[in-house]
Amino acid sequence: ANEPDLLIADEPTTALDVTIQAQILKLLDELRSKLRMALLLITHDLTIVRRVAERVCVMNRGEIVEQGRVADVFRAPSHPYTRHLLDSEPRDRPEPAPAEAPTLIEATDNRVWFPIKRGLLRRTVDYVKAVDGISLSLRRGHTLGVVGESGSGKSTLARALIRLQSSDGPIVFDGRLIQGLSWTALRPLRRRMQIVFQDPFGSLSPRLSVGQIVGEGLQIHRIGTLSERRKLIAATLDEVGLDPDVQDRYPHEFSGGQRQRIAIARALVLKPDFMVLDEPTSALDVSVQAQIVQLLRRLQKAHGLTYLFISHDLRVVRALAHEVLVMRAGRVVEQGPAETIFANPATAYTRALMAAAFNLEAAETGAVAV
Repeated sequence: ANEPDLLIADEPTTALDVTIQAQILKLLDELRSKLRMALLLITHDLTIVRRVAERVCVMNRGEIVEQGRVADVFRAPSHPYTRHLLDSEPRDRPEPAPAEAPTLIEATDNRVWFPIKRGLLRRTVDYVKAVDGISLSLRRGHTLGVVGESGSGKSTLARALIRLQSSDGPIVFDGRLIQGLSWTALRPLRRRMQIVFQDPFGSLSPRLSVGQIVGEGLQIHRIGTLSERRKLIAATLDEVGLDPDVQDRYPHEFSGGQRQRIAIARALVLKPDFMVLDEPTSALDVSVQAQIVQLLRRLQKAHGLTYLFISHDLRVVRALAHEVLVMRAGRVVEQGPAETIFANPATAYTRALMAAAFNLEAAETGAVAV
């Protein structure tokens, strides 16, 4: 509205799904051309820098350590920190998982419908079909990547699978039907199904110490004495790459990556079989993101963990997932082996997601909703 000469865009696409991200970047570029203004774009996403910027400044610890034309810096970085950032971009693929591993969790025709009520008597006139008839099967030691736009039902599906959200349709965990079980009957299974949330700043209570946060599940499930719990907490913190002595410190004293390690330790300390990872890297910069990806791989290999990994960053999904499930408006539009879907997506919607994620192309075909 003010038609500025300079627009400073500070992380304008962080935590947005790939299609909205591409649309925002396209809008910024159009405004820049129309108003003939300069754009200062601050971001930790190197793909955005590579595709959008003409010049780049690389900062570390409050100083510009390298600057120049984007093509020159990305082709031949001169500073070790720049090389570290570029090397941190997810490129490799997950190690093969055992193809004949037994099924750990499966759902058939799962539905989560939220009623829309109107009128004086609050009658149900329609439903928001957050999850609308989804079937899936996940083997032990495998990672299922769940992708789709914001509002497609990814997180609702995940919460339904571990019974944090009521749903319809059978859910079988390790051969046992858990749909319809009471909270009391579910309690012994809770320690085997854990979740790591997206926001490392909002998912940890600021009033609890690290030891209390990680050990809360041990206390609820009455595992060990106080001294035994502290030993378990210390060992788990060490396993996720944190000093065991941080037990008596508080979340505000840690960086985003360290807080996410604490959140992972909170889930891991109960020795689960199945972990839901709900956008665990979306709020992290590229180098910390790479560290968390490597940590998740190492933990999966060491403990035979099964992951359901939700993300809008398809590069991270490609680095972690053995299978991929693509959601749109509560339904599955495509699912199968990750290599197959990334190499040869079968639907226009999946191709639009890929184009937005890897080429920052805003869909014009209507395949992706705005």
